[in-house]
Amino acid sequence: MNLVEQVEKDLLAAMKAQEALKLSTLRMMKAALMNKKIEIRKPLEDAEAMAVLRTLVKQRHDSVEAYRKGRRDDLADKEAAEIKIIESYLPVAASDEDIHAAVEAAIAETGATGPKDLGKVMKAAMAKLAGKNADGKRVNERVRAKLGG
Repeated sequence: MNLVEQVEKDLLAAMKAQEALKLSTLRMMKAALMNKKIEIRKPLEDAEAMAVLRTLVKQRHDSVEAYRKGRRDDLADKEAAEIKIIESYLPVAASDEDIHAAVEAAIAETGATGPKDLGKVMKAAMAKLAGKNADGKRVNERVRAKLGG
């Protein structure tokens, strides 16, 4: 069963169990997946579906940050709960050790020497972390720390 089918199956289960938060989150996920399917004009593969879900998680993280700044903890908590639901469909996030190893290898591979090589290193590091659900922001911070940027 692929990721899209799993979301649809869980949506039906959440409807039957009357789990409001999970139901609304799964509906939002299904809508995002359907929009992507329409955009690329073919059924989504799991890698494409995971990319859509990672985007949703990133949007939720940004919303949590904005709500916390605006002292709207109720909305921030709702977004944080949605993040947990969405992340349950993604592989386990890459550990700090995985990110560190990928960044070290990418720097060695590209021969990077300073902040001007950030783009090359990021591209190589993210390629090494493909399939490990790595947060680009964390990778970027690690690369900047290593390159002195």
